[in-house]
Amino acid sequence: MALNAFANVFRIAELRSRLIYTLGLLAVYRIGIFINTPGVDRAAMNAFMDAQRQSGGLFSLFNLFSGGALDQMSIFGLGIMPYVSSSIIIQLLAVVVPSLERLQKEGAGGRQKINQYTRYGTILLSVIQGIGISRWLASLGRSDAGQNGFNQIVVPNDNAWFTFMTVISLTAGTAFIMWLGERITERGIGNGISIIIFAGIVAGLLPSGKTLLDMISQEIISVAAVGALLAFMVLVVGVVCYVERGMRRIPVQYAKRMAGRRMFAGQATYFPMKVNTAGVIPPIFAGALLSFPATLGTWFPALQTVQRSIEGSPWVYNGIFVLLIIFFSFFYTALTFRPDDVADNIKKQGGYIPGIRPGRQTADFIEGVLNRITFGGALYLAAICVIPSIISNVLGVRFTFGGTALLIVVGVALDTVQQIEGHLISRNYEGFAGPRGPRIRGRVRVAA
Repeated sequence: MALNAFANVFRIAELRSRLIYTLGLLAVYRIGIFINTPGVDRAAMNAFMDAQRQSGGLFSLFNLFSGGALDQMSIFGLGIMPYVSSSIIIQLLAVVVPSLERLQKEGAGGRQKINQYTRYGTILLSVIQGIGISRWLASLGRSDAGQNGFNQIVVPNDNAWFTFMTVISLTAGTAFIMWLGERITERGIGNGISIIIFAGIVAGLLPSGKTLLDMISQEIISVAAVGALLAFMVLVVGVVCYVERGMRRIPVQYAKRMAGRRMFAGQATYFPMKVNTAGVIPPIFAGALLSFPATLGTWFPALQTVQRSIEGSPWVYNGIFVLLIIFFSFFYTALTFRPDDVADNIKKQGGYIPGIRPGRQTADFIEGVLNRITFGGALYLAAICVIPSIISNVLGVRFTFGGTALLIVVGVALDTVQQIEGHLISRNYEGFAGPRGPRIRGRVRVAA
């Protein structure tokens, strides 16, 4: 049954061409990972990143999202993170800048304008980060201070031409990745930017698996422990799938209305609210904030004391990590979801929540539901993100595939499968679960 469902994917010409197009562009992206930035010694850069993986830090986080591009300082070294950062900045500015807020409400034309601003912001951030990375690369190996004894020179010839070429190469690489993502979204399957991040993370599974096999051969970890770890990770993936598709449906009733000479009867519908409203933004923000002392400690020795106090005890580190995730979950949700606007839209369309008066009471009710869901979603995010750290401390090994990466991989996979299934069902084909199986959709809990 499952084989027939997958075979149906290739029976639709349009879906087949979209999949081939997506895989082709992802192959181009992976090839670009191995193109070096001019003037960088790849062997020295690999040695530095190996040392960073042992001690953690912001570079390991960037290397994860760039698909390993930082290991050899590829032209794709910045990855797609400048675009993601620009998107988040524009989204936050729309809350405080009235002109951007009006653009968000203007439909397709407004979204196109906001996308244009996002591209400009991506280029600007890429140039700024390119300058910083070029000077950081030039400093590696020229001084042992703050580099954990690393003394290999990464940039043999440091001059203005190297800085210029590094900025141009990294900015062009990010712009090209952004273009690839937009082409995948337009002519491929799934959200292009998410698919590229997904591909970069999944590409690290094989090296991680090889590392695990090496630890088994060296008797650092037993086969039974690896089996238990794999079974536990399958359970965690199931929990992530279960929660990511979960939502709370708030019933909304619309009264009868006149349109010309026709009378339309009232209808009952619902307003969906996801359990994990903030997505993976809180873990990314929390991880980046906790990594700053470790990373900036290479330039500011005073921060090394803060780094040692945080990383000295796993309980302190995980406790701060959990608190930051909860804080950013509420913070980001409050910026991106406005109960007042939702209540006004329901009222303008002649709708109401049964048992709740329209207007202020509706906004308060939605805000109360949102706070409860956000708290539960924040605890879920915190639990998923600290599980790899707890396992690492128990087994005494370090895993590069953390909770944030797991959330991204599972979320993108679910969205992509849902889109493929939509193509199948719209053409009278069975979904992945068969003719009587469940569809890939959210679970519900209807308010009383």
